[in-house]
Amino acid sequence: MSPKEEVAASRKEQIMHSAAALFASQGFYKTTTAHVAEAVGVTQPYVFHFFKTKEQLYLAVLDRAYQRMLNAFVSVEAPPEQLSNQMGEAFNDLLQTHRNEILLLMQCFTTPEPGVREFSKEKFSLIYERVKERFEKAGVPNASREASVFISCGLIITLSEVLEMPKLSPWCDDLD
Repeated sequence: MSPKEEVAASRKEQIMHSAAALFASQGFYKTTTAHVAEAVGVTQPYVFHFFKTKEQLYLAVLDRAYQRMLNAFVSVEAPPEQLSNQMGEAFNDLLQTHRNEILLLMQCFTTPEPGVREFSKEKFSLIYERVKERFEKAGVPNASREASVFISCGLIITLSEVLEMPKLSPWCDDLD
């Protein structure tokens, strides 16, 4: 990769990172490409050089989060009785290392834009299928149900994180 290509790749990464933070804090509708450009220290046309629309930028951030999550889930090695918990730990690790991206991914279905909705349906379906396959291969009983429960737990965790209400999570240490 040439130095010019490295700079462009670095800037694209900065744009996606800043966009994730802004989308997570302000939402899809209140975040503009001008906000993203300002956060990175580039011009708005420079953002459009990489992403033709705000929705395209949002989808790129979501897709990267999806890839991270999928890679984390498929890389977990654990016995069947611990697989779900270990995959849950991988999810929690992602919340620590890539919080904005993962929270956006886990709530993207609430954005009514048709392209985002379609992305959500497709990616959540793929996550479900991959988790179910992992459970089936591990010999986990009722793999389909367990995959649904696993995804549901991720949504509960996301809800408790976004609202900053840990008591909503059944894994909260402070529950009576």
